[in-house]
Amino acid sequence: MSKIEANIFGKEGWTPKRLCSLKGKTYLITGANTGAGFEATKVLISKGAKVVILSRNAKKVNDAIHQIKLQFKDADIEFIKIDLASLESVRSAANIINNSIEKIDALICNAAIAQVSKQVFTSDGFESQIAVNHYGHFLLCGLLFDKINNSNGRIVVVSSLGYKMGLKTIKFEDMNWNKNYHPNNTYCHSKLAQMIFAYELQNRIKEANANVKVYVCHPGASKTSLINENVNSITRFVWSLMVLTPMVQTALKGAYPELMCATEECLNEQAFYGPTGRMNWIGPVGECKVESFVFDRKIALKLWDISEKNTGIKWLM
Repeated sequence: MSKIEANIFGKEGWTPKRLCSLKGKTYLITGANTGAGFEATKVLISKGAKVVILSRNAKKVNDAIHQIKLQFKDADIEFIKIDLASLESVRSAANIINNSIEKIDALICNAAIAQVSKQVFTSDGFESQIAVNHYGHFLLCGLLFDKINNSNGRIVVVSSLGYKMGLKTIKFEDMNWNKNYHPNNTYCHSKLAQMIFAYELQNRIKEANANVKVYVCHPGASKTSLINENVNSITRFVWSLMVLTPMVQTALKGAYPELMCATEECLNEQAFYGPTGRMNWIGPVGECKVESFVFDRKIALKLWDISEKNTGIKWLM
């Protein structure tokens, strides 16, 4: 990719101060009951947007909505239950969305699980991290694509700097990591799959002359609930120390890249957005360097075919 130029948003980078009224806009966010997704929801609500939270934990979502309505009494916010680990749940949620939500200005694929300490399989038989982070979102995007297209909307894929760690390619011969399962490598594998999917989707949209924009971003190092009880104790301990340092930013700042990608008009699609400071962990939000292997179309086509087969969807574009 070409050299990254100076941040187009200046030294401060992109911040929500650039947002004008979003009244009449509708945003869907997966996993928005906590962390960066929750913070993004509050910012969008504060600008008059409608937000639909897509999550699996009704109690946590209802608690989050209660907090938001205490702060924003006229908040236009809804909850539709979805478990990204279940293809049946994704299909059910997509059906509700297509029948009840008038338009989608942006679908923000924010939800994720990370560094699951031991190999876990979903009810569909897939390793949990590739299932939730990639397959679930792949299916959801496909089922909602027509509505997003009709809305001239966007898809925002929230990936991770982890994409360039681990194997740096897709493990086609063992997508479930039955051999040599490793919590971090498997997580990185799933986030790389998300990115490859997003850039391939851009290609297909252009070829089909469709009306959807696709943007890819990452939150940097942010104080979210991603490192939780599913992660081994050593990793949790190390992270608990890191969050006390200036190398980890707030969940609100971690939400800036996805907010920018959901709303900003002057962005490049074949780009990777997030904090631009030290190691891209923190700092002003702008365009970051992206490694060339994510644009390998031979890999992308193979991943797309496998993803369609495993999720049971055939994208019609």
